[in-house]
Amino acid sequence: MTISQKVAEAQKASSWIRRMFEEGARLKAEHGAANVFDFSLGNPVVEPPAEVIEALVAAAGTKEPGAHRYMQNAGYPHVRAAIAEHLAAKTGLPYSGDGIVMCTGAGGGLNVLFKAILDPGDEVIVLTPFFVEYVFYIDNHRGTCVQVPTDAQFLPDIAAIRAAITPRTKAVIVNSPNNPTGVTYPKSVLDELGALLTAESQRLGRRIVLITDEPYRYITYGVDVPWVQCSYEDTVLITSHSKDLALPGERIGFIAPTPGMEGLAQLVGALTFTNRILGFVNAPATQQRAIASLQGHCVDPEIYRRKRELILPPLRAMGFEIVEPTGAFYIFPKSLHEDDVAFVRELHEELILTVPGRGFGRPGHFRISYCVEDAAIEGALPGFEKVAARYR
Repeated sequence: MTISQKVAEAQKASSWIRRMFEEGARLKAEHGAANVFDFSLGNPVVEPPAEVIEALVAAAGTKEPGAHRYMQNAGYPHVRAAIAEHLAAKTGLPYSGDGIVMCTGAGGGLNVLFKAILDPGDEVIVLTPFFVEYVFYIDNHRGTCVQVPTDAQFLPDIAAIRAAITPRTKAVIVNSPNNPTGVTYPKSVLDELGALLTAESQRLGRRIVLITDEPYRYITYGVDVPWVQCSYEDTVLITSHSKDLALPGERIGFIAPTPGMEGLAQLVGALTFTNRILGFVNAPATQQRAIASLQGHCVDPEIYRRKRELILPPLRAMGFEIVEPTGAFYIFPKSLHEDDVAFVRELHEELILTVPGRGFGRPGHFRISYCVEDAAIEGALPGFEKVAARYR
């Protein structure tokens, strides 16, 4: 069967993350799983907390008539109300259930939002390094992805963002704690970004949407994650429970535009419509019911902090330059070779699988996802040392 030329070309440039993950499966079959150290995919080995499993079992086992039928395309009213209550308590903003749309994970939510707001050629600014699927999600809805580098500490470069804004700019995406760097954006930087977007929106005569993608909000190490919507009113929060509740395979999340943003009712109506016509129809019923009582719950971040301490100090001692990750479960070291793909191949020879920085729009680095078993971290260190020694 002949596939589209566009998809064929996209596959060639598609996610390095999945490519390395699939290579890991091949190597494990060849060498044995214990001998391959796979840091390619953000697929946590941590299991969901007991209360999450209990909620899922209860939601699946309910005898309530109609529990597995269609509901409103935006989701169950009581689930949306529970999320709104949580957000209102955390932010001090008057969220209501009518302003929440349930979605099939954050990836589904981003596609629903882009379908709702983008006209052909509209530009979406993403900050490099970034989650690579943003490029495809934007392209799905005929938008244009504009990549803007962050600074040396991987924080938003306000001057660079200002220079990238054009009359076609429709939205800006931020992701904090960040994938692939683990960096958390401070409120001072978000306030600067909010002031910039306010000024630029006034200049353009229309509001630029700020999208905050937050699946790692509750996985942090000694820092608070500021609420982006408190820095800029025209913000749309999109998140999932893939990471905080360790449910990546269940695909459940929500979209929450900020109360008081311009055209809120029209946007929520559009999100509800696009949720349906993209074929999601509605977020999964069982998962919706399960997460209603779990807002603010999270796996123990201490588990990931301990894993971070298993890998971060040894790599620094080997000579790797690494910006301190304060959230999520990634580190993004500088490559010791100017060609990050070549360096990742050197690690590959030691059966260590990482992802080159160019896969995230930032060549010269590579990503390590440390949400793996401790034994994988400990087993990989000699291989890292062997490769690093060549550059000392």
